[in-house]
Amino acid sequence: MLWLPTHHNRFSSTETFMKALFFVVLLTIPLLEPVYAKQVSESAFIQNMHQQHGFSVEHLQTLLGQAKLKKSIIKAMKRPGEAKPWYEYRNIFLTASRISNGAKFLQKHQTLLQKAQKTYGVPAEIITAIIGVETLYGKNTGSFRVLDALYTLAFHYPKRADFFRSELENFLLMTRQEGLNPLQPKGSYAGAMGLGQFMPSSFLRYAVDFDGDGKRKLWEIADSIGSVAHYLQQFGWQRGQEIIIATQVQADKADELVALGLKPQYSVQQLQQQGLRFAGRLPANTLGSVVMLKTKLGPAYWLALDNFYVITRYNHSRRYAMAVTQLAEAIKHLHIVMQQGGS
Repeated sequence: MLWLPTHHNRFSSTETFMKALFFVVLLTIPLLEPVYAKQVSESAFIQNMHQQHGFSVEHLQTLLGQAKLKKSIIKAMKRPGEAKPWYEYRNIFLTASRISNGAKFLQKHQTLLQKAQKTYGVPAEIITAIIGVETLYGKNTGSFRVLDALYTLAFHYPKRADFFRSELENFLLMTRQEGLNPLQPKGSYAGAMGLGQFMPSSFLRYAVDFDGDGKRKLWEIADSIGSVAHYLQQFGWQRGQEIIIATQVQADKADELVALGLKPQYSVQQLQQQGLRFAGRLPANTLGSVVMLKTKLGPAYWLALDNFYVITRYNHSRRYAMAVTQLAEAIKHLHIVMQQGGS
């Protein structure tokens, strides 16, 4: 890395001039370097798309020439994430309006949701809760052109450029495969799309044509419901299995139990031998993990099963998975009340 001394010395006029010239060049490098790197990266990307997938070089040059660098996206990516404790995080997603709108969504699209549940084994309320957490049941699917978002992050965000170049590649493959104009799809500032906020790689792997019209349309209800359920099923959703159960742990073993990791790798019996105080009726060989979340009264513990871990494959966060689980429970309860004619 180039740097300038911070201490002060006396210089001859020549030395002073050379130091000033060096300082000007130093200031200029950051302005020139990204432009040069951007041109090389785009050229290499285009050549790779041509050689690997048969895209026209001229077509991609024209298309990327229409992509816009969005500085607001860079700012959003650099914004430090605030690690809210669970009891604050929970309040963002388990609101009266989100629960109420979730129950209405479940009621309105009950036929599609029941079909997805029967096909993939994922409960209707879990599918609904994920769509509710991600996009408020489709009300906020994102306002950025996906091309602009992925272009910006692929060529102007070095920290994760490799990942977003891969997603840009998948996006171009996706739009060609689905017959979409790459300039039209809109999504989040990170390029996530549709009611379920799929990245292009997830779209290609897990999106389904749930309404049978020959297209996978994640901005529409039917394909979004089917695709969310298919995604979870592909990551190992266990039909009819519980998700997470409140429990207690031996105080001096709590940290060790949580440190075993989120993925269920130990049987309930093994966890009990290491300090888990679980009094439920699960088979002793059921695999689980111990999850700790902070409540206003202090740490609380749960026994998390395979399906909880599957939800974290959608978003790698314990708090996210718990928000989805509890929102789903609230939606299901309110939906039952609505069906019974309650208020």
